[in-house]
Amino acid sequence: MFRCTLVVCGRGVAKRFASSFPGESALPPNLLLPTNLVDPARLRRPPPPADCSLPLLRKCDAVVPAHLSPVQTWVETLARLDGEPLGLAQLHPDVFAVHPRLDILHEVETWQRNYKRISHASTKIRSEVRGGGRKPWKQKGSGRARHGSIRSPLWKGGGVANGPRGPTSYFYMLPMKVRVQGLKVALSSKMAQQYLHIVDSLNIPSPDPQYLLDLIRHKHWGESLLIVDVGEEFPENILQATASLKTVNIIPAIGLNVHSMLKHEAVVLTLETIKFLEDKLLWHDQRYTPLYPFKLPYSDFP
Repeated sequence: MFRCTLVVCGRGVAKRFASSFPGESALPPNLLLPTNLVDPARLRRPPPPADCSLPLLRKCDAVVPAHLSPVQTWVETLARLDGEPLGLAQLHPDVFAVHPRLDILHEVETWQRNYKRISHASTKIRSEVRGGGRKPWKQKGSGRARHGSIRSPLWKGGGVANGPRGPTSYFYMLPMKVRVQGLKVALSSKMAQQYLHIVDSLNIPSPDPQYLLDLIRHKHWGESLLIVDVGEEFPENILQATASLKTVNIIPAIGLNVHSMLKHEAVVLTLETIKFLEDKLLWHDQRYTPLYPFKLPYSDFP
């Protein structure tokens, strides 16, 4: 009896065991994408190998911990449509390769959505509703419940008990260390997903928006793009090209935030922006004093 049970239960075990391994055979034939629909041009470029012959255009200036190594990535250009990189760039691992703390990412995103929020929802209490000064009926003898005003919260059209009394501020501040860590996690997540691209500069040969769209399509940078650069003035061609585009935005490096990076599919940084971000974010890891004195007055509204 025991042997028969083993034989019955063992039917198809080898087939199911083999299908548990990753690979093409793991999916049924009806879920496999036909070969004529696979676009090989949309395959992303793999990370640079260790023996890459391209020159190193940017070296990590900050001190890298002994147990870590700099992250290497491609440096591309916006001056031509071909997808060939110019060289390599080294990124600091404490900024572009941190642990993916999604809880911190969610906390910073929630803070950015709420700290400027002011709710103007307001309701009237029973003393603010018009009418209701007379007692609706006498206290006794009518057989009905006792009431003193038709503007009681029990009545339709009466006041609201414990309702919102706006304007209400939802302002609060996250610690600076948490906000800095949120920027690092967002940059590292884009880097791990190959949605972070490095360019030498933002100089493009034409102010035509179609040139920029063709460039994004040739490089397979996704549906939406966030361009970040250091400086108060951007090149005139890139400003004119992105003025009429809703999916391509430009932001200065001093204003880079988690919400803007999560809202766009890909992020483009210049070589000067990398140095700016590394200097600003790594400085917070070494400071041991508060940014502002604790004796400053605190208020919700400025």
